[in-house]
Amino acid sequence: MSITAEIKKDYIIKLAKSGKRVDNRKFDEFRKIKIETDIIKKAEGSAKVTIGNTQVIAGIKMDLGEPYPDAPDSGVMTTAAELIPMASPDFESGPPDEESIELARVVDRGIRESKIIDVDKLCIIPSEKVWMVFIDIHILDYDGNLFDTASLASLAALMTAKVPIERLKPMFENLQEKHPSIEKYLKEHPKDFPLPLSDPPISCTSAKFNGIVLMDPSLDEEQIAEARLTIATDTKGDIRAMQKGLNGSFTVDEINKVIKSSFDNGKKIREILYKSVGK
Repeated sequence: MSITAEIKKDYIIKLAKSGKRVDNRKFDEFRKIKIETDIIKKAEGSAKVTIGNTQVIAGIKMDLGEPYPDAPDSGVMTTAAELIPMASPDFESGPPDEESIELARVVDRGIRESKIIDVDKLCIIPSEKVWMVFIDIHILDYDGNLFDTASLASLAALMTAKVPIERLKPMFENLQEKHPSIEKYLKEHPKDFPLPLSDPPISCTSAKFNGIVLMDPSLDEEQIAEARLTIATDTKGDIRAMQKGLNGSFTVDEINKVIKSSFDNGKKIREILYKSVGK
């Protein structure tokens, strides 16, 4: 660590010991959140989310495909993340690295385990044709807490997405020759329709350094963190997913406090999300 980095670390720790943060936030307080939808016109759904100075765009694309063998009546969802050099000097171009894979997995787990997408309603022909939902995450500017920013962008994109019946009409017409039941499906869904969704899980991330736990860490706070904990909660008061990161640890008391803060912030963030997508 450079001398400048050590000075910055000491300053952040000294502030935190006195109950303060560099940007004057409380320890359990998020930075300002902004959500913009319909950013990418060619996508089925898209959103740009800004938390502090961190900016992420998520896009939804859908296509027809085959279901997994162990879930023949369910649609498919996959999540991918790209950390481009433009967003941070620490990011490198090339194939997905460990950080982008972890980011995609954490976002995917929160959405998948909460069952926000009713995948059973995405089945068209059991064992043969289902809707496939692709979530693509792109980092525009990195200033800490990618997990929550990317998760929120993905949720906003899903909540504004439309199943592209009209765009894929030719494919449906080709299927009709082999599967007459397609005609019934098209009568039930004559035009694009919203994804079948339930209430969204909200991801909240905390970081720990020098015995101090902070929510929504900025980049400077992340860089000196010893441990990280991301928790996704739902409207029923249940934890839907949890991810521990870095080599440090949390005490039981710290985890309980993080869970409470995650629920409290989750309610506030969910209201912002609903308002942004017109719910």
